[in-house]
Amino acid sequence: MTTRPANPDNPIVQIKALGFPWETMDPFLFCAYHDDAYPAANAQMGPQASLAGRAIGQDFSRKDGWSMYHGSTVPGFPGASASGL
Repeated sequence: MTTRPANPDNPIVQIKALGFPWETMDPFLFCAYHDDAYPAANAQMGPQASLAGRAIGQDFSRKDGWSMYHGSTVPGFPGASASGL
């Protein structure tokens, strides 16, 4: 982590490595990013791969290179239809 003295000409206050979730100055804020990779799908819009060993509802594991996040069919979108939303 690099902390810089206050400088009105430079808006950068601090530089640090990002983890998960991103740290914020306010404990009531949650900040994260998505780097989505999608697995091959089956006819029900779920992954062809097994969901065994995943914490469905909170799968941020990147197991096998992808995450289901909050759903069990379309990765990241609980209850999504074929139309998108």
